[in-house]
Order: sequence, then structure tokens, then C-alpha cells
Amino acid sequence: MTDNKIVYSISGISKNFPGVKALNNVSFDVKEGEIHALVGENGAGKSTLMNILTGVFPPSSGTITFDGREAHFLTPRQAQEAGIAMIHQELSLSPALSIAENIYQGHLPKNKFNLVDYNKLFSDAEFYMREVGLHGISAETLVRDINVSQQQQVEISKALSQNSKFLVLDEPTSALTTSEADKLMNIMRELKMKGITMLYISHKLNEIMEISDRVTVLRDGSLIQTLNTNETSIEQIISLMVGRSFNKIAMRANFINDYSQAVPVFEVENLNSGKKIKNVSFKLYKGEVLGLTGLVGAGRSEVLQAIFGADKCDSINVKISGKKCNIYNSYDALRYGIGLIAEGRKQQGLFLKLPVVDNMSIVNLSAMKNIFRLISPRKENRKVEEYIKRLDIKTPSASQIINNLSGGNQQKVIIARWLMNNPQILLLDEPTQGIDVGVKKDIYEIIDVLASQGVSIIFVSSDMQEILSLCDRIVVMYEGEITGQLLHNEATQDKIMALASNQSVQ
Repeated sequence: MTDNKIVYSISGISKNFPGVKALNNVSFDVKEGEIHALVGENGAGKSTLMNILTGVFPPSSGTITFDGREAHFLTPRQAQEAGIAMIHQELSLSPALSIAENIYQGHLPKNKFNLVDYNKLFSDAEFYMREVGLHGISAETLVRDINVSQQQQVEISKALSQNSKFLVLDEPTSALTTSEADKLMNIMRELKMKGITMLYISHKLNEIMEISDRVTVLRDGSLIQTLNTNETSIEQIISLMVGRSFNKIAMRANFINDYSQAVPVFEVENLNSGKKIKNVSFKLYKGEVLGLTGLVGAGRSEVLQAIFGADKCDSINVKISGKKCNIYNSYDALRYGIGLIAEGRKQQGLFLKLPVVDNMSIVNLSAMKNIFRLISPRKENRKVEEYIKRLDIKTPSASQIINNLSGGNQQKVIIARWLMNNPQILLLDEPTQGIDVGVKKDIYEIIDVLASQGVSIIFVSSDMQEILSLCDRIVVMYEGEITGQLLHNEATQDKIMALASNQSVQ
């Protein structure tokens, strides 16, 4: 890393939106050839800053200097032409196109007849694929036929094909397994050796400590501090992020340790769905938090989707309080008091162009009606405002478009949606994915309160600390099958990982 040359300088950047000051006088530099981490709680201003740096929208005030020149990017295209590329958390690839076509999308090589030169396209694409370690796959392969980790590599290849010298990576490992994340870290190290500068955003602070040279902390839209990574600690970073002393994640107040008198409130038997789920059976007890874990691709999300009636399955027998019930669709699940917070917040949970009030009340509209059986705006707003206060949702008002909220507050709106519906069984699929430590703690407390009130919860998570800290029992899956279950007081990381790898528990 070059010690002196500054490749990107951000000076006094502020950004105002209606009712929200997203950034307030933020200034820091990124040195050439470094991996510079950017961290902060949801709502700290990270996404806003990234959008300014990549030309999505201009700052309200302040200046940006890139590669020695003052920059005024009015569009993402202008930023790309200057050598800046962003790798989004939600990949922006076209599944029906080949890897090569995705890499060169927007600047396909042409022959003298102004037609696409496919020979050059595939050979050039393979060069950039090799640059990021994407070996053993043809450039003609469709993107939908490769896994998420490989798609991430295609995104980076795409950026390199545009001669990008400054990469912004936004939560690039959020959907990757541990081994896939390690592979991406190695790719980043190789890119750094080639002189590529990277701005790296992640909620996974262990990754920040492993890969970054320096780390900048934002809080509530303001710069808090920039530190050399080798001179700080995770505890110090968290303290700077949340503005208070670091406290270890609180475990639940009470766990179920004796199941001898427990009566199941929800039973799933013989759940099968093609090759994804194979003969899955389990029981859920009143007030229990049942962890469902395993490596990515083990079939955890598919189990929840099938239970909720969102996905069709080949066979399933469901009993609620000992009585058999048929759940053919999500409407049936709602009638039986089942709620689902899906993994894909934006794809499966939110109406991004609608306000908070509509997103929160959508499954509970029947309770918002007046004597004429029409929805009462007054009753609806009163209920929504109650839950905004209860869950401490940071929004200027209930009429704010939900896409303008941070990811953590969007997730709280979805949780409020189901709490308003008084669920008896709540299915949580990676509810803290992409959420900062402060909001995570809020969600953990919500789970604890619900369990103490008798709500039964199935909790899917890839975070071992969450599973060990929150769950009464832990069911582990491997390639669509249950390989074992552990009680809270006997579960360890080693035992869970052994079951998740289809190994016997010692």
C-alpha cells in the first residue's frame, strides 16, 4: 500500500433528504492500493455515501476528489468511466445471459460489421475470469447455472473489464458460506497486490479485522473516527459504532431445559420437496425458540417456505395443537396464526415504493375496518404509530416511503407487521442478515419477549453465536435432511458444525 498518495478524498460531504439528514460533514481519505473498511449501524449513512461516491445522486454539500481531480459524478456511468465500480450486496447480473455477456454488458466487443464478436467476447471474458480465480467454468455458461459465490466473482470480473481501479464492495459475503467468504478474501488480497483500491462495507467485523488496512466508523450520518485496523479491536469498533461501551450480546432470560411435560403446539411430519427437502420431521413447543441451522444450501429456507404454504411440496403432514391442518397457501398459514419473516427482505418482504404504514398493516387490514367494513385510516395510523414507538423504528413518519429507511428499520417494520397479527407460530429466516449490532440486539430482545409470552418460534440463522445464544433446541440440516438435534445446554459450535457437515457428534 502506498503511504502517501490519496486516490479518493471525501471532504465535508453532507446529504439531505426530506425529513432526514443522511450525512453530516463527512470527511476521510482512501489511499491507493488499500482495503479501506467502512462500518456503522444501519442508518449510519454508509449506503448514502456509497451512492454519492458512485454517482447515483450528488451530495448536498462538500467536495470529492478522485485520482487527483475534483469529481462531479452525475450518473453511475460517469463514475464507471472514471474507474469506479460498485459490487452491490444484491447482485445485478442477468441470469439468462452467459457469464461473458454479463461481464461485458453495455460494452460488448463488435466486429467490422458492427455485430457482436463472440470469439473475442468469450476469450476476453475468460481473461478476467482467470483474474478473479474463476477456473473450470466456460464463459458461455449461463449465470443462473452457477452458485452465488461464482456470481460474486463474475461481478468483480465485470468491474475489472471496465478498467476499474477503485472497487466499492457492499456486504459481499452476506450470502456466502465460510469457505466461499475465505475465497473472496483471497481474491481481494490478490487484487490489492495488483494495485486495485477497495472500499469494503461489512457488518461482519471479524472480516473487517482480517482483510482491511484501515477502518472508518460512521454513526448517525457523521464521521466518528478512522483507525488503522492493526491498532484497534472489534470491541473498540463496536463501541464507536453504537456510541456506548461494548456489551456482549445478551442471551435470553430463560431457556426450556426440561421437555418431559412439554406438549407440542406444531408438528411437521414427512416433509418432502424434490431433491431440496427429504423426509423432514420435527416438533415445536409452546414458547420455544427452535433453531434451524446448517450450511448454506442445506434446505433451511425451503422448509420454512413449505410450512408457510409459499412453496409447493411433494408431501407434508402438519398438526397444530394436536389437530391435523392443511396449509395449501400463505393465506391458510395466516388463518392458522403462522407468520413468516422471509430471508429476502426486499424481494420477499417489502413493497418498496409504498409507505411504512402500508407495509406494516398489510396482513392485518381486517382489524383496521370501521363499522362500514371500510379501512379506517385513523385506526390504521394509530396502530402503526403504536408499533413504531414499541419497536423504536427510526422514520420521520408513518408516511415515509419504506425504501428510504435503513435495512435495520425496514426489518423492524416487517417484524411489527407480524406482531400486529398476533401470531402463535413465527418463522424467522435470517432475520438479522445485513443488520448492525444495535438492531440485532433489539431483535434478540423481541424474540425473548415473544417466547416468554408463549409465541413459538422457528429461527433460521447462519450465525453460530445467534443459534447458541437464542435457541432452546437446535435442529441441524445437511443437504435437505435433518442430521440431528441438540438441547441448548448440550449444544456447542463443534457439535453443530459436525452435524452440518454430516459427521458424527463426538
